Amino acid sequence: MGSEMEQEKSAKWDARRFIRTLAYFRAIPFVGSIGWLQKFFSKQDLEARMEREMVLVAGATGGLGKRVVRRLLEHNYRVRALVRDIEKGRALLGDTVELVVGDIIKPQTLTSELMANVKAVICCTAVRVQPVEGDTPDRAKYYQGIKFYQPEVVGDTPEAVEYQGVKNLAAAANSFTNSDGRIIFNFHKPSEDLKSTWGAVDDVVMGGVSESSIRLANNKALFTGNVSTENSGGFASVRTRNFDCPLNLSQYEGIELRVKGDGKRYKFILRTETKWDGIAYSYSFDTANGEWTTVRIPFSDLTPVFRAKTLENAEPFASSHIYALQLMLSKFEYDKALNPKFEPGPFQLQVESIKAYGGPTLPQFILVSSAGVTRPGRPGINLEEEPPAVRMNDQLGGILTWKLKGEDSVRHSGIPYTIIRPCALTEEPGGQTLIVDQGDNLKGKVSREDVAELCVQALAQPKACNVTFEVKGEERNTPFDWEALLNTLQPDQYTEDGRSLL
Repeated sequence: MGSEMEQEKSAKWDARRFIRTLAYFRAIPFVGSIGWLQKFFSKQDLEARMEREMVLVAGATGGLGKRVVRRLLEHNYRVRALVRDIEKGRALLGDTVELVVGDIIKPQTLTSELMANVKAVICCTAVRVQPVEGDTPDRAKYYQGIKFYQPEVVGDTPEAVEYQGVKNLAAAANSFTNSDGRIIFNFHKPSEDLKSTWGAVDDVVMGGVSESSIRLANNKALFTGNVSTENSGGFASVRTRNFDCPLNLSQYEGIELRVKGDGKRYKFILRTETKWDGIAYSYSFDTANGEWTTVRIPFSDLTPVFRAKTLENAEPFASSHIYALQLMLSKFEYDKALNPKFEPGPFQLQVESIKAYGGPTLPQFILVSSAGVTRPGRPGINLEEEPPAVRMNDQLGGILTWKLKGEDSVRHSGIPYTIIRPCALTEEPGGQTLIVDQGDNLKGKVSREDVAELCVQALAQPKACNVTFEVKGEERNTPFDWEALLNTLQPDQYTEDGRSLL
């Protein structure tokens, strides 16, 4: 009789929720083949993804800009394009690019909403220069640097686009972009796939009855539920599905959380294996009831554990391949020691963002300018040996002069930058060896395809930060090393009064 009463008092274990949990995280490899199990879990089968970095492209519908967008997508960036005509933008760029209507010469359109979550900006804008007789069926304007056509500027002036517009865009980027660390999850403006990434892993997997969930509320992620010690339980957690590609944070020092808690102690856990129940690396942190706090978690302070038992001989934490993240409220700390701030019952933890901190400074504004910007009026220049843009600078509204002023506005904006000065742009296939130089003496030609790839590669190269350089292409005879190419560059130099020496 006593045994029966004890059974009646014990909480009822939820087998259906147990199966749903395993199914959501694909912990049962054969679950999809068993029809009777399928009713216990959602049919939605989206792959878990970390938040990819967002890059804003200005001039995205131009000959170079379209290629930059394509290369960014190939490198798994998210892309936002600043366009004047959304229908034209959609036709040229497709459905995988976020389009925002705006204009760099209208600073009121360069808003915080445009820059939201943007990690870097690539500016490919340029005034429209075309043959006087109009563009031709063979797209003569794209071969202007190779075969001469009498040119003219149409539309907005070089001053408006190459200088004032670039200045506006750099100022907006410097005001609104996030320069401190790498965003992993930003719950303030979550992407659609983010909403299906996180799921609950509660003590139901061990026979307990605690229950939690994570949902988006008021532009925050809300981890909430009820934790119970019934049935020898005592933990609730939410965890990401394994990332398709492991998160590489080897250039960073740790993880930063922006949270508002309830005074309880929580754990943040990272997993470097794809196993459902493998080694985890854990860090405990306290919260202040009702107050926003920033929690920094150095990778060096993570504790290797298996089911809350510390592992003395575990491999060091490998920040180069992180497969999953987890938040937990547990009765236990480690090795059966109790959590001193644990109380059974309801709990809630709001999370605004999760990001990596302590990484290298990388370019956040990449400007595609032009070789030759310093040559008009330079003593000793033989105009007969110079490209048409140099010879005809005055006739074209001072196009190179204004490009140089636009460069200077970026250099003095305060944002980490890369300024690329391509020689004559061509429609030739990419894949050439690129030659770079500094001093604005380089002559030649370079494919738009290769310049687009160079823009994307520069985003991840610390040595490309705060440099200005010219580039041309040559036939490739050996494997190409982007890092080695950019490591040859020297940072820009300035006089004591802040003037550029370029």
